[in-house]
Amino acid sequence: MIPALSHQQLRDTCTALSSAGLIRLVSEIDDHGAIPVCGLERALADLSTHQIRQAIEQADALGLLTRTSGSVGLSAAGRDLADVYDATARWARRHNYPAPLCHFAGRIQHTFALLVTPAADTRDSDGEHDAELGRVQRLLAEWVHTHQRNCNTCGVAA
Repeated sequence: MIPALSHQQLRDTCTALSSAGLIRLVSEIDDHGAIPVCGLERALADLSTHQIRQAIEQADALGLLTRTSGSVGLSAAGRDLADVYDATARWARRHNYPAPLCHFAGRIQHTFALLVTPAADTRDSDGEHDAELGRVQRLLAEWVHTHQRNCNTCGVAA
C-alpha cells in the first residue's frame, strides 16, 4: 500500500503539477499523441510561446516527456500524470466544481487547490468522505511514489 502524502508533500505536488501550460501540454499529447516540436504553437494556440517553453521545461524536469525524431511524446510518468488529470477532471465535472462551466485546466487547478485546503469540506450529503476525491488524492500519492526520482528534481519530496 502506498503511504499517503503529508500535507506539505501534497501541497508541493499540487503546486508543481497545476500550471495551466503543463496541464494543457500533457493533456494534448495524451489525447492526440506525440506532437512535432514545430507544431506545438499550433496545438497549444491558447498559450503564449513563453508559456509553452515554461511547460516544456517543467515537463522535462519532471521526466514527463520523450523526444523522438522532432516530436514530443509522453513518458510513463507523463502518461500516469495524464491519468491523474483525467480522474481529477472527472470528479470536478461530476460535482460541477468549481462551476458548471469551466475549462479542463481550471477544473484541475481548482480541485488541486481544494485538496490542499485544510478546511476543505470533501464530505457528501451523508457526511462521508467523498471517495472519488480521496481516489484523486491517492492517485497523486501513487504518482509521486512511483516517479519519486522525477519529483525530487522538481522540489516535490516523496
